[in-house]
Amino acid sequence: MERPGSLLVSLLGTISVWCSFLQLSLAAADPSVWRQQVIYLVMTDRFENGDSANDTLGAAECFDPNSPTKFHGGDWAGLSQRVDYLKELGVTAVWVTPAYQQVGRIGSVDNASCGYHGYWPDFTMPNTIAVEPKLGGDTALNHLSRTLQDNGLKFILDQVVNHAGYNARIISQEPSWFNPSRPLCEALGNPTIFCDLAGLPDFDFRNGATVQYMTQQSLGWIEQFALDGVRLDTAKHVPLSYLQNTWIPLMNQTQPDIFLVGEILDQHSIERLKPFFNAGFDSVFNFPLQKAMVETFAKGRSVDRIASQIQATLAAFGSRSLMLTNLLDNHDLTRFIHEPGFGVSEDQIRRRYHLALGSLFTLPGIPQLYYGNEIGMYGGSDPDNRRDMPDWAWTSAGRSSGGSGFLPNPQATFGYVQKLIQIRKSNPALHSGYYAEMRRQNGPQNLDVYAFFRGLGDNRMIIIINNSTLSSNLLTIPVQANLAIESIDRLALADGGVLEDLLEIGAPPTITIKDSEIRVDMPAKTIGIYRFRQ
Repeated sequence: MERPGSLLVSLLGTISVWCSFLQLSLAAADPSVWRQQVIYLVMTDRFENGDSANDTLGAAECFDPNSPTKFHGGDWAGLSQRVDYLKELGVTAVWVTPAYQQVGRIGSVDNASCGYHGYWPDFTMPNTIAVEPKLGGDTALNHLSRTLQDNGLKFILDQVVNHAGYNARIISQEPSWFNPSRPLCEALGNPTIFCDLAGLPDFDFRNGATVQYMTQQSLGWIEQFALDGVRLDTAKHVPLSYLQNTWIPLMNQTQPDIFLVGEILDQHSIERLKPFFNAGFDSVFNFPLQKAMVETFAKGRSVDRIASQIQATLAAFGSRSLMLTNLLDNHDLTRFIHEPGFGVSEDQIRRRYHLALGSLFTLPGIPQLYYGNEIGMYGGSDPDNRRDMPDWAWTSAGRSSGGSGFLPNPQATFGYVQKLIQIRKSNPALHSGYYAEMRRQNGPQNLDVYAFFRGLGDNRMIIIINNSTLSSNLLTIPVQANLAIESIDRLALADGGVLEDLLEIGAPPTITIKDSEIRVDMPAKTIGIYRFRQ
């Protein structure tokens, strides 16, 4: 469907000025709604094939379920058919990889790559909203959107504005719209902005026609399909001025309550996320915390790493930390349970995974799962981290049997994730409450234990994580002396008060506060999620 240029986009001479003003006045996603969400990332092609009739549509020689770099047949019909599975798990928002029509195969027939993942758009002129036929086309996408929302699930669609796919038609049609390749692009400024990403054709946002085209693309998707949110791919490779002054304000004006989450894949510094959050994104992915959780839990290193990262996050964002999106892995990263490496037993991997998942659902921020997390799917680097969802996954009987490439007894992992989601939903302190650190290792001579408080009104939670291979043996955690806990909560957490473990996977079932402190024996590699009994 060809879409006419809107007045908002065509007035490029004044767009930055009035969009800067609109950014200050337009509504954005409601934090009280979105911080309660549990986001589930689906790579559509690898999830479920609901309509085999579309397998060979679109680009030729790109369907081969035996090739890790071609389409496998998953589609929006399949995802629509598995909404009951998502509801059984308990997730509340579904993030789907891009829906763009993809370019043809790259490379020889025998050694080809195709855009099964959605990130190689075949942009063309005239400007159209072209939907990938192998995934079911616009009819199936509209049906998916309605099905999700009719079942109370929010729908987040991935978008790309930084680049076109390899050999996309727009390249020959409008060659002046792209930045030059290296080394010429480096003379333009920051190579992260002006140079290509993995050789992909990189749009030049100094060109007004490029700005108009890509903005029309983004607006067209939210006008044509009922979306609750947009995840913006490779945001750090796009000029921040374009995002702040044009893209974000116009998205918010077109749909004032839309949730905009930016991908800034930087695991090194929380400060590098701040400019994008300040530019108007409702959320960004907390990759520095993801790296800390891998190091702390998957690699078995000190809890100081994760505790320090949380403090740095709070220092950078304060209460806005509740709107950061937290993750253990995704389609660009090695799967978490692959991280411990060879020589680590599967029992030990499960214990480490339980600690990481428990942290994901109790630390400040919006938890994001990646399809297969809930059944213990292994996966190395891309494309191994994009394996097919198995047919047995959809039933408890199938999950109880499982298969190779997964932690033993996937049903146990599924039930654990399911319980964590329910605990988070039932305790608003975990999605909307403040955070106070109560204990961390602080030095090699101390037991590797991390404890923190989450509080909102009468809902008071204490999470205790023993990351050590040894039991804690009468661990002491001060309560009244901890001034990071607000005075009204310290008053409530008085001697004789009882904490009840909601998780029930080996931690002591109850703890009684005595002498203004908690004393507990916490087994090795165990997490307790405690709620204060009123």
